[in-house]
Formats: sequence, C-alpha cells, structure tokens
Amino acid sequence: MSAPAEQPRAVVLLSGGLDSSTCLALARKQGFVCHALTVLYGQRHQVEMDAARRVAQALGAHEHQEISVDLSAFGGSALTDDIAVPKGRSGDAMAQGIPVTYVPARNTVFLSLALAWAEALDASDIFIGVNALDYSGYPDCRPEFIMAFENTANLATKMAIEQGRRIKVHAPLIPMSKAQIIQTGLELGLDYGLTHSCYDPAPDGRPCGECDSCLLRAKGFAEAGVRDPLWGP
Repeated sequence: MSAPAEQPRAVVLLSGGLDSSTCLALARKQGFVCHALTVLYGQRHQVEMDAARRVAQALGAHEHQEISVDLSAFGGSALTDDIAVPKGRSGDAMAQGIPVTYVPARNTVFLSLALAWAEALDASDIFIGVNALDYSGYPDCRPEFIMAFENTANLATKMAIEQGRRIKVHAPLIPMSKAQIIQTGLELGLDYGLTHSCYDPAPDGRPCGECDSCLLRAKGFAEAGVRDPLWGP
C-alpha cells in the first residue's frame, strides 16, 4: 500500500496498551503516515493483540503488520512463562528492582524489527511508547537505552551509511507521567476504552485491577481527574 508522497512515513510499535496507543496518536498528529507494528512475542493473553487491532483501525494507521517472534521459547518472564504476576504492590515496591514481568530484551527485539521494516519502507522514523516516570523499572524503557539503540541503528543500516540519512527513534512519552500521557491522548481524541493494559486479565479480557500495569493505569487516570472507560460508568 503506497503512502502519500508529501508525508513522511514512520513505523510505530503498537501493543494496544495505553502508552503505545497514545504514541500512535502523537505520530499521526505530527504528520507521519503511520505503519503500525504489533509483535506477537509469545505473551500469554490474546487480548493485547485484539486491542492493538482496534486501536490501529480507530486511529487510521496506514498499515498494520503483526509479526511473530516467540520469546516464550526462552521464558524468564511472568508475561511469557508459568510465573505468577505480582499483585497489589505499592509504588515503593514497584520502584525497587526489575520485576518478573520484564521480558528479556523485549524492546531491543521490537526496535530491531521496527528498524528492519522502516528500512524496507524507506522510512527514517520509528516511534516507541516507552515511559521512564510511571513505569515498572524496565531497563529497556530508559532514555539511555533509546539513545544507544538509535546510535546503533545509524551504524548498522544501509540508509544511514550509504544515503547519509539519520534514523530517529522517537520516544515522546519518556518524560511524561501517566496522567500527562492520558491527558495528551484525550486531547488527540484517543478512546482509551479500546486499549488494554493488564498483565493478568480474566478469560473475558477484564483487567485484574491489581497487577503493576493496572495500578499504574489507575493512578494515571486518578491524577488526570478522568474516569477509565475500561471500568464502566
């Protein structure tokens, strides 16, 4: 599918969660033709993929690709392995160490796939919805990692070496709180009822309300002073 010639293309990593969905809305607002990429990495719940499809359609992604890289073959995470998801943790507890919901090298893998597609599309922009304020301590969500990956991309691609085009990894949510992210998405017309955040949803997709991701989401909506549409009227 061809994109309008006058608009730059971008690959946007889209999980269907609150952050990545806001990131897609921001990329569109900035005038990019958005090619959404969802990675099926062996996560235990189909509800994530369903949310990504809803969001991509609602936000008018020019194209939405799903690619499978089964990280559950390695295990080592509560999101891909038979490991209990932590529940009911305090903010202080979340700030201590890296939790078992961390998926080894996940964002490195995701960004590598996004980079490959960006080169194939002749696109020099990649968006990822990582956040370094209200998050669960993942090392691959930090500004240092994003900068290091961007530097690597510009050492490892034909586009950068032969054409002299600098590849940019955009992480616009990094300095924002969850409340600021939610406020931004609402201003852009994003329906957060389409998104999914829970690490351990019920069989019907309802969020558990107790995992780190649910608690951070609840904190964000409370601080933003708006109701989370996932929890009804």
